[in-house]
Amino acid sequence: MALNRRQLFHGALGAGALSALHGRASAQFLNAPRHGLLGTLQDRYEKLDTILGQPVFKRELFKDPVIIESIELLHYKNSWICRVRSKDGHEGISVSNADQMQIFYPVLVKRMAPFFIGKDARDLEDLLEAVTVYASNYKAQSLAIWVPLATIEFAILDMFGKMSNRSIGLLISDKIYNPKINVYQANGERDNSAEEVIEHLQRDLALSHAKAIKFKLGGRMSHVEYPAGRSEKLIPLVRKTFGDEMVISADANGSYTAKQAIPIGKLMQEHKYAFYEEPVPFDWYEETRQVADALEIPIAGGEQEPSMHNFRWLVANGALSITQQDMFYFGGMVRCVRVARMANAFGKQTIPHISATGLGYVYMMHFVSAIPNSGPYHEFKEFNDTLPYKCATSSLRSDSSGVVTVPTGPGLGVDIDPAYIAKHEVVKV
Repeated sequence: MALNRRQLFHGALGAGALSALHGRASAQFLNAPRHGLLGTLQDRYEKLDTILGQPVFKRELFKDPVIIESIELLHYKNSWICRVRSKDGHEGISVSNADQMQIFYPVLVKRMAPFFIGKDARDLEDLLEAVTVYASNYKAQSLAIWVPLATIEFAILDMFGKMSNRSIGLLISDKIYNPKINVYQANGERDNSAEEVIEHLQRDLALSHAKAIKFKLGGRMSHVEYPAGRSEKLIPLVRKTFGDEMVISADANGSYTAKQAIPIGKLMQEHKYAFYEEPVPFDWYEETRQVADALEIPIAGGEQEPSMHNFRWLVANGALSITQQDMFYFGGMVRCVRVARMANAFGKQTIPHISATGLGYVYMMHFVSAIPNSGPYHEFKEFNDTLPYKCATSSLRSDSSGVVTVPTGPGLGVDIDPAYIAKHEVVKV
């Protein structure tokens, strides 16, 4: 019998277990009971505060100081690469979110990189906190500081991974929980017919071989949908088309008020959907909880959330069953692991949002590999084919079973062609 959202999740789902769960949508997205959360709200906050105080980065692996000598942002066409070098000759590389970095590059170059120069990179967690105060960066909280900060952090972790011959996952976790990841196929279209969405999902599934799908509802931060009634038609039609064994979810991107969102959620429940993503605008916290209280389907959210403290509220108050922090949008691996740990403390899952450009998909894989409470499926995005690279340990593609292998090489585990990097110029502002 499928478990509902008020049944307690007692253990993490391993990679082998995931493969056996394709046909049980509700049971795969287990979460702590909304109305049976143990202890008082203050007890729950204290538990989460203890978790937030625990280290993430495995500093103990590095006995000697690693002093940062330079942080450079390199640019070529639509590519933004961050290069970190230490005084003793170590180097790390990251590829940023191009869509965001073309706007926020001055923040990295002028407001963040200078702070790290001369610092011991082993103090990464303290530095991530302190740089938000430096030059009053906290006043630009959200994408303006988190995307540049994540870009720097990824390069530092790549450097440490190469120094220790460890993957990024083993720098933020004691073990690899998910060496392979089951993917879901997403469709991001909105202003087209239900029939077109289904046709395009069928086309893309032929490539990804995914056993789960997700599509868009509503009008994206707007209560006006086109064509009118599209969502109400799509929800039953997708289930009818793909059958009972397909795991199906849908994302409203904050399209509804709570009053509008609840009937949509009940229709999803009727057709055994796995989760309901962002039914109301992301910063409508009380309304998110209101929708969660009214429904059995797990509520997912957090891709736009910039605040650790707000995630703390969402978890402690049971507003989310699934946290969806984005590696770039939330400021990097360390911050995202802290949210995953908070979720795990109350039996909730983490299914991170993926930034589409650069190496976002690969950073997501390393993050998922390192957490015990990852969801059973994660979004499939093809790797950036405009980036010349080599990966000795993974094709970075979904195989015939809808599974992607996480790279196991040092650092990111992906080597970018040095000749391509050489085409970039150092950004100066």
